Amino acid sequence: MGLFGRHSTAVRRRLPAVLLLVLLPALQATAAVYVYRLPDGTHLITDRRYRDEAHVLVRVIGKAGEAGRYASPRYKSRRHETLARYDALIKEAAARHGVDAALVKAIVHTESYFDPEARSRAGARGLMQLMPKTAARYGVKDITDPAQNIEAGVRHLKYLLKRYPQRLAWAIAAYNAGERAVETYEGIPPYTETRRYVRKVMDFHAYYRTWF
Repeated sequence: MGLFGRHSTAVRRRLPAVLLLVLLPALQATAAVYVYRLPDGTHLITDRRYRDEAHVLVRVIGKAGEAGRYASPRYKSRRHETLARYDALIKEAAARHGVDAALVKAIVHTESYFDPEARSRAGARGLMQLMPKTAARYGVKDITDPAQNIEAGVRHLKYLLKRYPQRLAWAIAAYNAGERAVETYEGIPPYTETRRYVRKVMDFHAYYRTWF
């Protein structure tokens, strides 16, 4: 889960192509739409402004409807096998605890890019990057076991969603930065990494809602 240092730096957390094109209808009302080239040569079309080396700005356009011409020719309209690897476990745990499966998947994608062996500098591990104390709280015996990790992660997410009803972004921020930070700032903490984390999860959530 963790704040900045808790994420595994070796993990890719981006969709493999123009998958965020599903957000185009929502972009129609924005002032600007950005087209970025990702490291694998594909394009990302978004209303977010990124300032890191992984996102090379190709063009800024005024209307989302004009973005289609920049879609990567390499993109195939299919689900990459890596992204679907743990769908069954995610859907089962989400259904069992009454949590949105698309949200769970968005967090798994952001936290570990579906790598059950992912480990952060702060010690968070597994698909949902559980800290040892959180894992113990939910009775996890093997933190790298996908089923146990997802089960505990979903239970913790359910707890946060109940703690912050009608405030999804707060729950996501608490998953990343901890409840104390959210309580201290009465909302999303002013940490660059946490705010970026919330945006990523929200974006992936919008995409994965088309899966389930």
